[in-house]
Amino acid sequence: MRITNAEPATQHAALCYRRTSSGAPEILLITSRDTGRWILPKGWPKKTEDGGASALREAFEEAGVVGQLSGECAGSYSYDKTMPNAPARPCQVAVHVIETLYLEYDYPERGLRRLQWFTPDAAAEAVDEPELKSLLAGFAPTGNA
Repeated sequence: MRITNAEPATQHAALCYRRTSSGAPEILLITSRDTGRWILPKGWPKKTEDGGASALREAFEEAGVVGQLSGECAGSYSYDKTMPNAPARPCQVAVHVIETLYLEYDYPERGLRRLQWFTPDAAAEAVDEPELKSLLAGFAPTGNA
């Protein structure tokens, strides 16, 4: 489907990470519901939410992540959101780093997606968007292990 010339819409993504017993970071990726591609949890902000709150909500709804924001926005990437019965919409996605405290067993999109932990370099290889690949490759969270 053709892409509109509209201004990019803003979405917020959650770069959810945990540390292994050795202190190395792992990044949580989920599959998209339509194509099964590996992605970060992301979505549209609600009117009363700032970007970090939106990312935390999406991480819980899509992957059961309970966590805390870790610093400022890590960067952004762009992609074209395919819309049913409408032209694809350009989106700019702000990526918020979330330290994962634990995963809930029951969450709104349980059973609709697969979840998997990746090393930062493997996560970069798994996603399609070039700008997101750059953000994930060599990801090193700040703070102590």
